[in-house]
Amino acid sequence: MNRHDPQTPYQPPNPNEVGGTMPGAVPRRSFDPWTYRDDAGVTGADLVGYKVEATDGGIGKIDRCSYEVNSSYLVVDTGPWIFGKKVMLPAGVVNNADHEDRKVYVDRTKDEIKSAPEFDENTYTDTVYRDKLGSYYSGL
Repeated sequence: MNRHDPQTPYQPPNPNEVGGTMPGAVPRRSFDPWTYRDDAGVTGADLVGYKVEATDGGIGKIDRCSYEVNSSYLVVDTGPWIFGKKVMLPAGVVNNADHEDRKVYVDRTKDEIKSAPEFDENTYTDTVYRDKLGSYYSGL
């Protein structure tokens, strides 16, 4: 008989995730790194200059954004947060936009963003880089 370790809190399966078991549960849509979520509120908005908030705090301002079909992204200037580097975030990590406060919220932590494949101004449009970045964020 398998017994539950009392030191490890029990985490029941999430019925809303793929493989969830609750009858009538609607599985969440699969993650598409290069497409903004329908409910993110970014359609038709110019996000350049908006602040970006990770789940654990601010990471910088949007320097460039794209609305290309199946290849949308944000380029974020991180300022002093990671020594003035820029990071590229695929559109799929955008949770929502607050146009009144000019902020975009992403569903990743600072460390996850900091650990992503490094942004390179000369290669960020290359398929190899985009595949690597998309795979990185899809695996989180």
